[in-house]
Amino acid sequence: MNIPSTVAQPSPTPTERTIVVESASGSSELSLAQHLKQIHAKIYTAYWCPHCHAQLSLFGLQASQQLERIECDPEGKDAKPELCKAAEIKSYPTWIINGKHYEGTHSLNDLADASGYKGPRKFKIQITFP
Repeated sequence: MNIPSTVAQPSPTPTERTIVVESASGSSELSLAQHLKQIHAKIYTAYWCPHCHAQLSLFGLQASQQLERIECDPEGKDAKPELCKAAEIKSYPTWIINGKHYEGTHSLNDLADASGYKGPRKFKIQITFP
């Protein structure tokens, strides 16, 4: 039986409600992600948030999988909204690095500076924010 393309398809199941990153990570992105994990930095996200997707895409697939990411939307995969509430998360994405909140999308250089990262900074995507 063929379903016409104009017929609405089912909504994703909760296990599919996650941020999908497809770009590959470079060695600098992997090194920064490992550093952020070692210092227990956390990124709070929502699966539907375009800025969260952009932030994780800067890291690439392999590096983004190393980050400690907390899904805040109760309908998202592996959601932990209670942790988001306890951390007083007000917008997405929000990083907590060394006890300080950093809201919004940040360049990898900014995250490196905020975290005290001393490794290589040959990031594949170089962006700056005003």
